[in-house]
Amino acid sequence: MSANAATTHLAVRGMTCTGCVHAVTRVLSRVAGAANVHVDLDAGRADVDGSAAPDDLVAAVRKAGYEAEPFAA
Repeated sequence: MSANAATTHLAVRGMTCTGCVHAVTRVLSRVAGAANVHVDLDAGRADVDGSAAPDDLVAAVRKAGYEAEPFAA
């Protein structure tokens, strides 16, 4: 990662299966600045490395039909 890149942690609600995980991973990966995306169904969270704005990540998840909010890990 570059010096201005960070990891954004999101609490994600509404995921019930691996299909949901794939959908959330896909939409987060498409956000400008997202480098690496890891979505954990059991923990109900997503971790996104890169320079993507947290508001853009939350908006992408919500547009896909799930709820999300950033949190400090």
